[in-house]
Amino acid sequence: MSGDGNGARAAAVTPLSGPERAATLLVDLPRWVTAEDIAAAFPRLGGERIEAFRRFGTERAAAAGEALYRRHDPHPALYVILEGRVRIIDDFGGPHERGIVEYGPGVFVGEYNQLTGEAAYLSAVAVAPARLIEVQQGRLQELMAQEETLSELILRALLRRRAFMIGLRTGVSIIGSSHSADARRLLEFTARNQIPHSWIDIERDAGAAVMLRDLGVAPTETPVVIWGARMLKNPANAELARELGFAPAPAPAQVVDLLVVGAGPAGLSASVYGASEGLSALTVESVAVGGQAGTSTRIENYLGFPAGLSGADLTARAALQAAKFGAQISVPVQAVGLQPGAGVHLVHLSDGTQVGARAVVIATGARSRRLDLDGLAALEGTGVYYAATPEEASRHAGDAVAVVGGGNSAGQAAVFLAARTRRVYLLVRRDDMAATMSGYLSDQLTRHPNIEILARTEVAALHGEGELRGLTVADRRDGTRRELDARALFVFIGADPPTGWLQDVLALDRSGFVLTGSDAPATDEPAAGRLPLETTVPGVFAAGDVRSGSIKRVASAVGEGSMAVRLVHDHLARQLT
Repeated sequence: MSGDGNGARAAAVTPLSGPERAATLLVDLPRWVTAEDIAAAFPRLGGERIEAFRRFGTERAAAAGEALYRRHDPHPALYVILEGRVRIIDDFGGPHERGIVEYGPGVFVGEYNQLTGEAAYLSAVAVAPARLIEVQQGRLQELMAQEETLSELILRALLRRRAFMIGLRTGVSIIGSSHSADARRLLEFTARNQIPHSWIDIERDAGAAVMLRDLGVAPTETPVVIWGARMLKNPANAELARELGFAPAPAPAQVVDLLVVGAGPAGLSASVYGASEGLSALTVESVAVGGQAGTSTRIENYLGFPAGLSGADLTARAALQAAKFGAQISVPVQAVGLQPGAGVHLVHLSDGTQVGARAVVIATGARSRRLDLDGLAALEGTGVYYAATPEEASRHAGDAVAVVGGGNSAGQAAVFLAARTRRVYLLVRRDDMAATMSGYLSDQLTRHPNIEILARTEVAALHGEGELRGLTVADRRDGTRRELDARALFVFIGADPPTGWLQDVLALDRSGFVLTGSDAPATDEPAAGRLPLETTVPGVFAAGDVRSGSIKRVASAVGEGSMAVRLVHDHLARQLT
């Protein structure tokens, strides 16, 4: 089999469990991966769990060298190995082929895309005659809905495998210049959507020129996205999403009971509750499912998760829950206009189409604020970031980095980065963090040996072109300056609502947040008759961070999303009277 060479020689093989070598790593995983992560990613199935898979699948044989699925396959099945071995291969049959992991009996073969509907990023090939249980995607969804314990094991495993794929830089390749705004756009889109990818900078990678020449692409034609034999020249985010097979666009002139604008915690909650209560529900999101919360590395105060959970985990679970009940989520789709109507409101989308809805929930959250610094825009995506995910952490694993902010988001990012980078400087404008950060998190930061907290400090200057080379910071009290060797700057200084498209339609407060309920001014419909969370347009609601006066917490956003659906039912009932 052609996959036998490169992958097996890439790193010393590492048996992961048991004398029968249920799984063997063929590459070195990122250093942040723990033994607990590995155990969760490659669970060995007992007899009862194998029989549960059998109820939803069919048994089949595979010959040595047979590809069970290949990269680009749109709806690959999931497999449980009964006999034989299966190797997971990146760039199967291509010039950069490498084996990632090899599975033996008692392990299931699959990627996270088998839950989301994305095309496969890797290939699965039998390395010896094998006997398998094959579970097609539709039947896998039934299994996930009916087998609660097994579905949790599958979800945890596939989420960990996706994180490993991102850390190993598998998947699509983006080739371009760090000075290019379009390259930075593609990097942000892939990172925010947890799309496995690698980044090749034409100004820093010695082999980039040869790659472009072989592809017949001039440097001025970059960025390009390479996915096996396919190449996209400077694709729009929507074009890349379609190519990868996820989040289909809404149907033209579609009319639904409930349209949710924004897929952060509030929007996802509204999607889940709306669909589960019988409403036809469509959610549109301009950047990535999960919103700002999806970039959080650890949410430790969310009810029911005493060990905490990442924003990516919360997002994945919520999105799968929404799909389970029949809600449609489309990414990237941006709402650009709202046209109120009698019975049906029209939301205009950036592609020129429109969607009609009997009720609308605005849940667009808020967008990260930028520092007012020279050269900031040119470094965004290559040295300045507004989220701390495994992608950014692996890119700066050997560097010192700086985090700006005194709230929980900044603190969570600092703790996450401290385990994955050489040094973390936490820059806080106040004298301390007591008024803006949870006590448990402040204590963690103070005790962490790899974090230096600089109070009363702000960034005075950025150094470097194309990449960040260092920072100048200043003491806000006496102006004393200090040079930091940080090669990355993570900014968490608050957010502003993306409500420009609503300015002439809904009442907003001075900061641009949506006014609702009794806080909104009276219109033709008296404020006393307005439902909670309802805007100045009947049937249009706001939930989560975009709403004026909201509590900026994940749990409250989830609560408002579910509450909004209850109020949507009240509105629809009111329309019938």
